[in-house]
Amino acid sequence: MEIAKLTDVTRVYTVGEVETHALRGVDLTIGKEEFTTLVGPSGSGKTTLLQLLGCLDMPTAGKVLINGQDATGMNRNERADLRKGTIGFIFQFYALVPTLTAYENVELPLLLIGKKNNHKARVMELLDAVGITDRAEHRPDQMSGGQQQRVAVARALASDPLLILADEPTANLDTENGEQVMEIMKKLNQETGTTFVFATHDPRVIKYAKRVVTLEDGKIIKDEAK
Repeated sequence: MEIAKLTDVTRVYTVGEVETHALRGVDLTIGKEEFTTLVGPSGSGKTTLLQLLGCLDMPTAGKVLINGQDATGMNRNERADLRKGTIGFIFQFYALVPTLTAYENVELPLLLIGKKNNHKARVMELLDAVGITDRAEHRPDQMSGGQQQRVAVARALASDPLLILADEPTANLDTENGEQVMEIMKKLNQETGTTFVFATHDPRVIKYAKRVVTLEDGKIIKDEAK
């Protein structure tokens, strides 16, 4: 089953008279249950590719299909509707709401997609899955970086997405916390079948991957199953 498919995708950013080719004719298919990393040097296009997979940006040319739907011609609101319940995001700097508790941060996506019933059971199930139920009533400033990233993982899973996109999820974590977060995501991938795609420089992330896609100068130069 295809979760996402990019066909001959090019992304050009224009600032004044300067054009930057972030992606050049990229073809990529992401299937169900994948645990895939996008790797390459800074400026290779991996973050741009992740943004296209997440419908946060649109290509200059080419086609983007998400769960069988053509996102290429959608407007911003239509893309937002497509993301709801389909795509979850994990960010390098956690992106938790600082005034909300761990529980409330995980609950937030459920409120945004209009789910009104049985929030508590779902939220506590997710906090338990990432091993952080004892921090349910703590705000981000009362948690370590590793604990905040666990909350971010739980939040990304709240709406039962088919696809989770993670941009440098371990970059701000020490070795122990980085390994723990990756173990949690690997386990969730195996148990729930949720597809994970990472953009990363971190060898700790790459070693867990089942597939490694290498980019250079906006092109895929290698695509290896492990």
